[in-house]
Amino acid sequence: MDYTIGQIAHQAGIAPSAIRYYERVGLLLPARRVKGQRRYDSDVLSTLRLIQHARALGFTIAEIRQGLHGFPAFTSPAERWRQLTPPKLVEIERELDRLQWIRQRLTGTLTCQCVSLAECEAQLQP
Repeated sequence: MDYTIGQIAHQAGIAPSAIRYYERVGLLLPARRVKGQRRYDSDVLSTLRLIQHARALGFTIAEIRQGLHGFPAFTSPAERWRQLTPPKLVEIERELDRLQWIRQRLTGTLTCQCVSLAECEAQLQP
């Protein structure tokens, strides 16, 4: 059975504009057209769920495109994740380090006793 973009969007819990965007940026293959209207089969729902999951994990559009279309067709999903995940973990570790540094600096401001901005600036330096 074929579904309209509105029906697929409703089932996926996203806006139709998101589906059009995913097509435009190459995450979804262009939909079949019937009288100018996009038509999808239910298989697209699995791809949309994967895209949503990958986005929630912090993957960029380019990284998701790589995962979906940047491997030989016979490459299993598990192998795709094994190749895409290590660089993302490194990125997340860097971001955690940055956030911990920010947290330390902000926590330090809670006990600030400075009487001038110059004094405060000197104390906030790493």
